[in-house]
Amino acid sequence: MRRIGVIGAGAWGTALAMAAARAGAEVVLQAREADVVESVNARHENSLFLPGIPLDPAIRATDSLSMAADADAVLLVTPAQHLRAACRALKADLKPGAPVVICAKGIEIETGSLMSEAAQAELGDQPLAVLSGPTFAAEVAKGLPTAVTLAIRDETLGRQLLAALGGRTFRPYLSDDLVGAQVGGAVKNVLAIACGVVHGRNLGDNARAALITRGLAEIARLGGRLGARAETLMGLSGLGDLTLTCSSLQSRNMSLGAALGQGRALAEVLGERRSVAEGVYTARAVTRLAVAKGVDMPLCQAVDALLNQGADLDAIIDALMARPFKTETV
Repeated sequence: MRRIGVIGAGAWGTALAMAAARAGAEVVLQAREADVVESVNARHENSLFLPGIPLDPAIRATDSLSMAADADAVLLVTPAQHLRAACRALKADLKPGAPVVICAKGIEIETGSLMSEAAQAELGDQPLAVLSGPTFAAEVAKGLPTAVTLAIRDETLGRQLLAALGGRTFRPYLSDDLVGAQVGGAVKNVLAIACGVVHGRNLGDNARAALITRGLAEIARLGGRLGARAETLMGLSGLGDLTLTCSSLQSRNMSLGAALGQGRALAEVLGERRSVAEGVYTARAVTRLAVAKGVDMPLCQAVDALLNQGADLDAIIDALMARPFKTETV
């Protein structure tokens, strides 16, 4: 597994290209933007999405999906709501048996599908894996220590992927629980917006800790209903990712929530950004999925009400704090 294609040259795709290059792989990084292709190839920097971080000169950027798809493994790092379309566009160029590693975190709004379900619907029998965990792209790109979950059902392919991506500072842990690896990564983006609101509203560290803990309970309830294993949700792709994303304004989702907590309008904040805050879209998707599955997720529903239903922030906070007392395990 020597040649790795990376579809999507945002910050995270670029960081994963660096991890694969450090592991010794030949890396082809696909970008939609011509200036990103030029910047990576000529100056060895993604000046648009990951400025100031030198890239391995061996990483080759292209705007061609087919060139990046001609690989022993393909990392799919598109925004979650565009993943299905990317799979459809890639299908004809993928090598038979080459694993497609889903690196996007989210739930499809239109269908309520997990990313693996959307990919499988388009790719059929192509092997799928999920890479998820507590990661800030800039830290991975710089080679700072990082651990992630790599979920795949075929252990042989999984160990080949470990060898192709893992290195001294990038440590994947193997799992076969694709559902569990996805639920935490999707829902934590919604909860990070809520934690950002706590920060922006100066509600205190007690409130943030309570929100993380009760948010983990929501992840566990939804994950359990979808068939995830509890130990996966308590691992890197669940508790680990939730802790990181809800504890630092490096998180795009938490920083967005902080701006909302300070009274800024969502459209204004989004208009200033090139990168995607997946929690904005996942809030609607996870709320719909929770209703369909009969799962109580009041924190995610509150974020959806703030982002998508024009609800008043103070009224949302008052309603959450006025919920009936109950046992912690419910």
